[in-house]
Amino acid sequence: MTICDLAPSYIRSIAPYQPGKPISELARELGLEESSIIKLASNENPLGVSPKAQQAIRAALDGLALYPDGNGYELKHALSRHLGVGMEQLVLGNGSNDVLELAARAFLAPANSAVYAQHAFAVYPLVVQAMGCKGIEVPAKNFGHDLDAMSRAVRPDTRVVFVANPNNPTGTLAPAAEMERFVAGLPAQVLVVLDEAYNEYLRPEHRSDSLSWLKKYPNLLITRTFSKVYGLAGLRVGYAVGSAGVADLLNRVRQPFNVNSISLAAAAAALTDHDFVRKSYELNLAGMDQLTAGLKKLGLEFIPSYGNFVTFKVGDAKGVNAALLQSGVIVRPIAGYGMPDWLRVSIGLESENARFLASLKQAIPA
Repeated sequence: MTICDLAPSYIRSIAPYQPGKPISELARELGLEESSIIKLASNENPLGVSPKAQQAIRAALDGLALYPDGNGYELKHALSRHLGVGMEQLVLGNGSNDVLELAARAFLAPANSAVYAQHAFAVYPLVVQAMGCKGIEVPAKNFGHDLDAMSRAVRPDTRVVFVANPNNPTGTLAPAAEMERFVAGLPAQVLVVLDEAYNEYLRPEHRSDSLSWLKKYPNLLITRTFSKVYGLAGLRVGYAVGSAGVADLLNRVRQPFNVNSISLAAAAAALTDHDFVRKSYELNLAGMDQLTAGLKKLGLEFIPSYGNFVTFKVGDAKGVNAALLQSGVIVRPIAGYGMPDWLRVSIGLESENARFLASLKQAIPA
């Protein structure tokens, strides 16, 4: 027996999260020039970092010898104004993944269970298993959340339900009315974690006023991120909005200084860069049309998406992915999500989308 054997069995049995392949790794593996590779695997913003955030990053460099503001006052103040919520309702995280884990740590114990959907974000079962409690995976409906089935899956020992809207990796969206009805119908002792990482990519007619629901449902927690439309994936900053009581519990289990100084400054500035957000949103709409039209032309099935990515079926996903890598195009295999015949591609610049489609045409078996 080794020291590792003494760790709890539920920890030893965790299958670690598999991130998208980085450009540098593919370059090393295949001997390619990094500049020749395009990465469309991790739903990143192809426009990069907003100019206002870049200015804030440069200004923050002089203060790196000091610890960051552990309470994140400036960013919370900016979010409070931006969202119309109280600062006491906010929790900051090292990416929204961190906030999801904080919710699990604050509300789950080994005697509890948590509910999430099939084909939903892989972090949900990971944080549930890390707490040693029972994860209840509800079969998907048309690749999306079956909200009625999820409601029925809630048990007396259930303390958390995770819902991604839009969902990653399938891109599906539950309409606002259905989502609110779902939240309203759950027991008050169940925390509903509504993951809205892709909220800013939604067309106005598809957006829900979920923040207003917080006044009616104190068991609702909404999580969002700066990694997508704001282009700050490398800085890892996300946040949650909930009732003051729920936020207080998450802040009790949050590590001190979990968001660094540069991230705090960049995120606060990014919130004010409305022009960059608009350009990112418009580029995504155009790219979505470009990719879906190309997939249709190739005769490939895809799932209509409300995010900044498209999931499509190719049959031999492993072989097609390998061929795409050889051509210097990185997309995301999603066999780990129970979809071995599918790949997910992020929306890039117009030229990147075109190159992906051309490479895909060559990669598909005749």
